Amino acid sequence: MDLTLATIGLLFLSILMIVIAALIRCTMGGPAIFRHVRVGHGGIPFECLKFRTMVVDSEAVLARHLAADPAAAEEWQRTRKLKKDPRVTWLGRALRTSSLDELPQLINIIKGDMSCVGPRPIIADELELYGTDAAKYLAARPGLTGLWQVSGRSTLSYAERVALDAEYVNAWSIWSDVEIMARTVPAMLKSHQTS
Repeated sequence: MDLTLATIGLLFLSILMIVIAALIRCTMGGPAIFRHVRVGHGGIPFECLKFRTMVVDSEAVLARHLAADPAAAEEWQRTRKLKKDPRVTWLGRALRTSSLDELPQLINIIKGDMSCVGPRPIIADELELYGTDAAKYLAARPGLTGLWQVSGRSTLSYAERVALDAEYVNAWSIWSDVEIMARTVPAMLKSHQTS
């Protein structure tokens, strides 16, 4: 099912993806695709693909911002996200709000790194935040969409995200995947839940 849906999605969305890539190159310079190592099924690392939404020197910008703003540092520590992220460009914000930045992950699904539905892919440092639920995360392939994405996304705490990932793995069925996919588009339209 993953391979079929991702292939169809890639075929139908290829023109849109080419346009987005061209816009990124023209407005931000640098590469259009951002490759970031994430933890996959069984703990195997993989390069998660996204359209680049941040400035080229994003890590340095983040470090300076967190050092200068204690409230932002606390928000980052708690959620691993920032509501007002200085690294994100205007085009990047639009891509994130619409979730279009994640379209290259269709390639990750075809490669077998990801699934259409599952926990959001995390970096190695985040695995310790999963505590005793880390094994549940590692038991599933990370997903393009998932229970967290359709249940509030960035409005939830990181602990709530972990609980939703564990709940997804515990109660997995093909029907729960179908239900989550059906809830994904309405969730994407709630732009206040994205970041």
